[in-house]
Amino acid sequence: MRLIERLEKSRSFWFLLILSVIFFILRLPSLFEPYWYGDEGIYQAIGMILRDGGTIYKDAFDNKPPLLYLIYAIFNSEQYLIRALSLVFGLLSIWVFFRLSKELFQKRKDWVIYFITGGFAILFGLPLIEGNIANAENFMLLPIISSAVLVLVSLRHTSEDRRNITLFLAGGVLSLAFLIKIVAIFDLAAFFVFLAVINFKKFGEFKFKRIYFLLVGFSLPVFITSLYFLITSNFRNFMNASLFSNISYVGKDNSIFFTQDLLIAKAILLLFFAYVILKKIKLLSTTSIFVLVWLGFSFFNAFFSQRPYIHYLLVILPSFCLFVGLMIREKKLQKILTVSFVFLLVFLLSSFPLYYKTIAYYFNFIDFLKGGKSSIQYISFFDKRAVTDYKIANYMNSKTGEEDSIYLWGNNAQVYKMTGKIPPHRYTVLYHVTSYKDGFPLTISSLNSKKPKFIVIMQDKDLLPISLYDYRLTMEIENAQIYERVN
Repeated sequence: MRLIERLEKSRSFWFLLILSVIFFILRLPSLFEPYWYGDEGIYQAIGMILRDGGTIYKDAFDNKPPLLYLIYAIFNSEQYLIRALSLVFGLLSIWVFFRLSKELFQKRKDWVIYFITGGFAILFGLPLIEGNIANAENFMLLPIISSAVLVLVSLRHTSEDRRNITLFLAGGVLSLAFLIKIVAIFDLAAFFVFLAVINFKKFGEFKFKRIYFLLVGFSLPVFITSLYFLITSNFRNFMNASLFSNISYVGKDNSIFFTQDLLIAKAILLLFFAYVILKKIKLLSTTSIFVLVWLGFSFFNAFFSQRPYIHYLLVILPSFCLFVGLMIREKKLQKILTVSFVFLLVFLLSSFPLYYKTIAYYFNFIDFLKGGKSSIQYISFFDKRAVTDYKIANYMNSKTGEEDSIYLWGNNAQVYKMTGKIPPHRYTVLYHVTSYKDGFPLTISSLNSKKPKFIVIMQDKDLLPISLYDYRLTMEIENAQIYERVN
């Protein structure tokens, strides 16, 4: 009863409760979206392979660590369930972000905590930067923000043991984000640099022993995961998929004059930024150092691959919202922070194409609920190609039994989930087949051995590495050609 009474009198509780309701309403339509998003389609197909007894990386490939695929497998690749889980992660992220804001601005009882938390929640809830999608970044924010809170809490501990335990937990929590997507390494770097700078400011020298438990905590889950893949004779596949394939992926668009020269230039710029902060250390508060360092590494994170995917903005969202709070409250630095804010905002908006149909997104959902739109019109709003996918899936479901298999020569892996069919080999989409040297040989061997009943050609028919001699064209749906095996 006392707890309830305290909550009833708590302004923070009521603020978070109302904000959570708003967030839930903003995310509600995402639970009813059709199967249309390509990345989710890959995760769904991989989740199905794992549920069917397949092994990650051996039987199902993508270039991320394993945790995201395990989430999809646990929830049987059911989109509405995984989107619901993403919604829950989002709600928890809001509450933890509020705590983080209080850690940074708690000595100043003002509205900035509520303002930036509200901004964070709304931007995360809207489809504007793909908060509605169950992508890696949507699940990463909760462990990243939680780790940030623990890093700041560790500074308050006078006991060395308590500080080390807190930093160990901070690293362990952050490693969960890393096991979802490796770019969380930049958040680790940000927190490590922050602690190094703070310790240098306090003691006049760098003392590694005061912060190395952060690295120990981070390394332990990663080590256990690596050990598992080593014991199961899958370590090479794990490293190729999670690390080495990402090196080539990042290097592709990061070159101007020579290999990865643009990435090197960005790294030099980041180091220079960290050097400037170190030089101005006496003029900056702990809050300023934390926010600026994290923002710098978050920007490097978002621009790491040099690809303008909207969901990359999610990794900037927490530190950028904190930067807004810093700009409002740091009177001594307000001018330079304001100019920096305008520059960074313009730079982001010119670099990433925001989801321009955000308002129409909600009207589309309301019209569908009211019966003002047909299912085809509703699906077509998201992607006209998704309508074709549904037509293909309906045709496949009417022509196949449980024992029959299909193969998709395209990048719409979500059709596997829509038909309940397991992909015949580990590359679930065409661009994976064409990107890796074993793609075509694997396709040839798997199709010759498994002989799928249907082959659906979505694009680039001439690239299909096998003969369709044993197949006949039975249906054309939009731009898709469906071939049925005759022998």
